[in-house]
Amino acid sequence: MSDKNPPQRHISAQAQSEDARLAGVLRPQRLSEFVGQEKMKANLAILIEAAQARQEPLDHILFHGPPGLGKTTLAHVVANEMNVNIRITAGPAIERAGDLAAILTNMRAGDILFIDEVHRLGRAVEEILYPAMEDFVLDIVVGKGPGAKNVRLKLPKFTVIGATTRLALLTAPLRARFGAAYRMDFYELEAVEDIVARGAAILGVPIEPDGAAEIAHRARGTPRVALRLLRRVRDFAQVRAEGQITQETAVAALTLLEIDPLGLDELDRRVLLSIIDKFGGGPVGLETIGASISEEPDTIMDVVEPYLLQLGFLERTPRGRVATPHAYRHLGRTYVAKAGSEPPPQLPLFEG
Repeated sequence: MSDKNPPQRHISAQAQSEDARLAGVLRPQRLSEFVGQEKMKANLAILIEAAQARQEPLDHILFHGPPGLGKTTLAHVVANEMNVNIRITAGPAIERAGDLAAILTNMRAGDILFIDEVHRLGRAVEEILYPAMEDFVLDIVVGKGPGAKNVRLKLPKFTVIGATTRLALLTAPLRARFGAAYRMDFYELEAVEDIVARGAAILGVPIEPDGAAEIAHRARGTPRVALRLLRRVRDFAQVRAEGQITQETAVAALTLLEIDPLGLDELDRRVLLSIIDKFGGGPVGLETIGASISEEPDTIMDVVEPYLLQLGFLERTPRGRVATPHAYRHLGRTYVAKAGSEPPPQLPLFEG
């Protein structure tokens, strides 16, 4: 039976491939090109320069923080600065100890092994990684039963760069083996504006400062979101605004995408409205929220919560999540203080 819609699927695949290619083009290659996270960049620059002066591989590095802030990009930047190869994998992809052993035996001196979602490594895999990171040896068992032998292989000195959005889920022994750990925070507005302007220049899209500022305001302090919105606003400008991104064009495009002036999208609003309308503002558990909107609790915790907490729209309590009065006001709901609660402080950011 023939496929009725092959052209549509082909276009969809092409669009995904194009987005992936553009993401790579927009990624900075050097520390000097990386915008924001200034304190961390200064520490990284010292770490890199000292390792180069000693002609040694870098110490193991851990990047942690919300998704989309540039952890993977920084791993590539570090590899470029050290002029070494980088091998990329992810915690869930390494299912067995043998998978990690195969990767480690192919490492060369000075290489970087980047492990995304490092908190999702299995316990058996971690046990192989500990001596590899600490002593640069690989312990493997050959054979089975009474005749089994433990063989220790020497590995070249290499660097592990781990990235995680859930630092608390990283086991203490693994965390202790990273010599440098850096938390990545949401970006300042000025930094996001610079990222948008730089991205527009690379894409060859004319953009006015007010247009870049409008996109930055709605980007949640996250470079990945900013560049994704830039590409969508570029599409809108190409079709309806003669290719140039002005403030008016950006507002029209982002309104069509249902991105509000604070950067909240449809999923953010569903989470908040579920807490407010279905559960009286909370407290309510994460599993219950996820079930009420047909969304995975991990997605809410990793993608939605960090920014809502940053805005002051959500509180975590021992009994569950609570929507704050500022969330009520932003969503046009009437807040009724519960008995014994104190009036909230006024936050000018959310006025109007």
